[in-house]
Amino acid sequence: MALLLFLSLVLAGCGQSIKDSVNWEIEDFHFTNQDNEEVSLGDLKGEVWLADFVFTNCTTVCLPMMANMTQLQQQLEEEGLDVRIVSFSVDPAVDTPEVLKSYAENYGANLESWDLLTGYVPEKIDQFALKNFKTVARKPDDSDQVVHGTDFFLIDRQGVVRKFYNGINPPTDEILSDIEILLAED
Repeated sequence: MALLLFLSLVLAGCGQSIKDSVNWEIEDFHFTNQDNEEVSLGDLKGEVWLADFVFTNCTTVCLPMMANMTQLQQQLEEEGLDVRIVSFSVDPAVDTPEVLKSYAENYGANLESWDLLTGYVPEKIDQFALKNFKTVARKPDDSDQVVHGTDFFLIDRQGVVRKFYNGINPPTDEILSDIEILLAED
């Protein structure tokens, strides 16, 4: 019995950790999702989640990002991994809840575990993205396109960004492995 206790203590100390982890705390927010419901950081506390920044009339990077996130969501469901997805719109003037819902449905997203957020001014999401995710989300005055980062962000149960990945060509196995590590943490 003492040997079993010793081995369990040793093995508990050998827990895996996320390679190249960051530690970026996310400030509280209160935004509106595709169902016109308020979503806040408090609503996501206690959950592991993936985040990204997209917009519906994007003609370039958002298309593969949405397709990749949808595929990742399907893999998470197949693996039985309970993870939420949060997409912040970087073009809130265009991206109403109804527009976001239709957009996500066109990709086959499961909206039971995916919130697409809007309900703020462009300057707010630019500041929020830069401060919390170290990424840009800026709409030039002379364009209908938005300059924004293309990363996927992994957030732990305490609302801390732990890692980011290329959203155009995501390392799916690494993301799944890192999610398993976070889900195993208390």
